[in-house]
Amino acid sequence: QVQLVESGGGLVQAGGSLRLSCAASGRTFSSYAIGWFRQAPGKEREFVAAIRRSGGSTYLADSVKGRFTIARDNAKNTAYLQMNSLKPEDTAVYYCAATASDLFLRTASYDYWGQGTRVTVSS
Repeated sequence: QVQLVESGGGLVQAGGSLRLSCAASGRTFSSYAIGWFRQAPGKEREFVAAIRRSGGSTYLADSVKGRFTIARDNAKNTAYLQMNSLKPEDTAVYYCAATASDLFLRTASYDYWGQGTRVTVSS
């Protein structure tokens, strides 16, 4: 099993930045692709970003391209989501998740989830 703990959320003004962290413990972190997802009030959980096991390839939702980046440090068992130029519509609870599957763009592929960290962007 992999345990995931997110941190770094908070309240920020529109145009500001936050960096979320996802700390993993348990089985080998580098064996898993990592995804970030978010869920706004009254909406379904949506894909935000994913990164392959080695960190060599990253994928971003169209809504965050050019503003967010995903990275990982396998030596520190941690993944990151750098969020710049934040907008009020980015307000949500952000979750990191881990999957051993190659189908890491699919929410259903993820086996392990963190508890989430709340991000609120004020206008």
